Amino acid sequence: MNKEGFFITGTDTGVGKTWVTASLLYHLRQTGLDVAGLKPVAAGCKWLEGQWKNEDALLLQKHSSLVMPYGVLNPYAFRDPASPHVACGGQNVDLQVIQKSVDKVSSSTDIVLVEGAGGWFSPLDENIKNQELAEFLSLPVVLVVGLRLGCINQALLTVAALKQSSCRCLGWVAVTIDDEMVFKKENVSYLQHAIPFPLLAEIPYLPNINVEAVSKYSCHIVDVF
Repeated sequence: MNKEGFFITGTDTGVGKTWVTASLLYHLRQTGLDVAGLKPVAAGCKWLEGQWKNEDALLLQKHSSLVMPYGVLNPYAFRDPASPHVACGGQNVDLQVIQKSVDKVSSSTDIVLVEGAGGWFSPLDENIKNQELAEFLSLPVVLVVGLRLGCINQALLTVAALKQSSCRCLGWVAVTIDDEMVFKKENVSYLQHAIPFPLLAEIPYLPNINVEAVSKYSCHIVDVF
C-alpha cells in the first residue's frame, strides 16, 4: 500500500462520496494505519461551537485517527446549502491553503483521503473546480458513481474528463442510491465494459446506512492503494 493521499470524487452530488470516504477511514484504522479525512470545501454548514461546520466533514473527522482542529480538515466552510461558487459569497479558495492542510495532516498519518465537493467539474469558487484541486494536490483519484437512472451518461462524461486531466484514476465505486432502479445489474455491466478503470467495489442500497456497514463493501478498494 502506498503511503500517500487519494482524492475521492463523484459523478454528482449526493452519490455517496462521504460514506465511501468515511468507510475507508474506518476500515484502514481497523488495519492499524493512521488515517485522516479532509473535505477542504463544504457548503451547507451549521454554526457549531463558534464556527461553521459541515456534517460530512464532521463524519470524516469522527473516523480519522488523527485528532485535528476542524479548520484543518475543512478550511473553507460555507453556510448556504448551494454550489460552493455561490455559497462562498465571492470568497476565493486558495489552493495553497488546502495544500498546507494536506501537508500538515500527511506528516502525522500513513494515508490521507481528500473528498471533493460535488462532481469532478463542480466549482469550488468562481474560478476553481474540483479537477484543479485534485491536479494541484497531485493525488490519484477514486470515482464514485451513483447508480440511478441516467448514471451511464454521468459516469462516462466524468470518465472522459478524468482521462483528459493529469490525474491518475485508480478505479470506480458503484453506489446504489436508488433502491427502485430497474436493470441495475445491466447498467453496472455496461459501465464495467465502457470505463477503462477497474470497478473497485459495489455498494448496495442500505436503508439504515452507517460507516461500518458500508465498509464491508468498500474495504476491497484498499487493494489498489
